[in-house]
Amino acid sequence: MPTIRILETPAEMIQAEDLQRLVWPGSDAEILPVHILLTFAHNGGLVLGAYEAEDLIGLLVGFPGLYPLPDGPQPKHCSHLLGVHPDYQSTGIGFALKRAQWQMLRKQGLALATWTYDPLLSRNAYLNIARLGAVCNTYLVNFYGEMRDGLNASLETDRLQVDWWLNTRRVSTKLGRRPRLDLGLDHYTSADIQSLYRPLARPNACLRPPQHFTHPQDALALAEIPTDFIALKRQDSPLAREWRIFSREVFTTCFSLGYLMTDFVYDRSGESPRSFYVLAHEKSTV
Repeated sequence: MPTIRILETPAEMIQAEDLQRLVWPGSDAEILPVHILLTFAHNGGLVLGAYEAEDLIGLLVGFPGLYPLPDGPQPKHCSHLLGVHPDYQSTGIGFALKRAQWQMLRKQGLALATWTYDPLLSRNAYLNIARLGAVCNTYLVNFYGEMRDGLNASLETDRLQVDWWLNTRRVSTKLGRRPRLDLGLDHYTSADIQSLYRPLARPNACLRPPQHFTHPQDALALAEIPTDFIALKRQDSPLAREWRIFSREVFTTCFSLGYLMTDFVYDRSGESPRSFYVLAHEKSTV
């Protein structure tokens, strides 16, 4: 595993700039520059790097924030950026950085960290919900406006805001030395969990969203998304926009009915992998 360390110097932040260009190619307008990274690092923020020897292969950036409560705003950590070198993705680097962040934020006495991600990116969803134990009931429509990097260009920047309650048993179990095994799709289907819709198969192997979906009625429900949305977007941009509009309606409807995302299933049992959000009604989670 790589070495995780706090970044504090201009030289380290130059490495962080270079890594961002590899992860989000196409536009320097979306890159956090050295002076911003240094400001975060020396004013209560957190800039973490994952190193293989002297090569920076992973980066995590966050800063202090506030969240509202009836008796006034309370401190939280806003985790703004997590990126891994393309050659090291899906190797556990992101999880290692988030686990180090979890340990450091608890030492700061914080109870909550939040961040956003694209709801159609299954790899991010699996990390955030299934592996880290974050939950979500906040959908942000076109939150960042137009972005010009290669991953976000030409599509509205809808985001989910996840809440990571750092001191809960759920999160401690996920990040402990002996984490509980993930539930598979068969666990949910054998329990006859409601599926809100079935995507439509197409000759080019890309799934198309259906015209309609069923509103959730039970304690739990499943919502499927494309397993590789980045490849789908590259292959068929209009279809990517269809998924953006359809999933926006699904998730905003579910959240308005009192559901939240509590799990994510990446199923490899069939010919092609499939990806599902698990939505639980808030009354069932009390």
